[in-house]
Amino acid sequence: MPIIIPENLPAAKILSQEHVFIMDKARAIHQDIRPLKIAIVNLMPTKIITDAQFLRLIANTPLQVEIIFIKTQSHKSKNTPKEYLQNFYTTFSQIKNQKFDGMIITGAPVEKLEFKEVDYWEELKEIMDYAKDNVTSTMFVCWGAQAGLYHYYKIPKYPLDNKIFGVFKHKITTKKVNLLRGFDDEFYMPNSRYTEVKREDIEKIEELEILAQSDQSGVGIVANKDGSQIFVMGHLEYDLDTLEKEYLRDLKKNLPIQIPVNYYKDNDPNNKPIVRWKAHANILYANWLNYYVYQETPYDLYKIRKH
Repeated sequence: MPIIIPENLPAAKILSQEHVFIMDKARAIHQDIRPLKIAIVNLMPTKIITDAQFLRLIANTPLQVEIIFIKTQSHKSKNTPKEYLQNFYTTFSQIKNQKFDGMIITGAPVEKLEFKEVDYWEELKEIMDYAKDNVTSTMFVCWGAQAGLYHYYKIPKYPLDNKIFGVFKHKITTKKVNLLRGFDDEFYMPNSRYTEVKREDIEKIEELEILAQSDQSGVGIVANKDGSQIFVMGHLEYDLDTLEKEYLRDLKKNLPIQIPVNYYKDNDPNNKPIVRWKAHANILYANWLNYYVYQETPYDLYKIRKH
């Protein structure tokens, strides 16, 4: 089934070439099906690339999904064309009277800053408060996950001596949740961050459960008891070359950066990267949409439960 996206979205051409099923809203309204409404709060600087990454995963299900892209008003993007934002994005103030089946809050390259130092922190807090009562299930990614854990549960983030950078093996710590249905006992997930949350802080919160953990990169996936909040500490949405672009960018800037772990064949940057995470990425987002959004959300969005 297709995802419904704005007309003329640049990612549409890329996704069509990959045989991803998409349609515009004009075609969708002629079908007697209510699509799931998913809001993507994209905090990443390279919004066009990030949009395509998440759309690939959301499209890999038999559900019809309508996508709404949200930008922050309190921060001006320097890396995305103004026209793109004007044509395809809306602001929270314009949608805050609506309800959504699901929401994704992405990562952002601001983890070295204290939360209150981020220029859109107050706005993001308002979005997270809104999501608690007006969204069936929200997926928080990387820094977005750290922000959600801090805002809702006062779980702090801690600076690391060295950047966690690469593709890290994770172990499933529970088989009781549908979010990980179909997962192998071990899976790989890309990470690129300077901070972490600690297991012992999460274990103090009865409402939260750690679903996956890495010996190298720490906590991997966390969820609350009813699945209305899911926190993914890495980037399963990443493309094959995303880590390579970050690596080459930092090398060019003479920044301290190590070769991404478990990324290049034989850990040699002269070799091509090896994709180890795509199958589990597709399973995770398909399970989220099916079990925690589609099967939980009411047909009438305005009957979404309050948490």
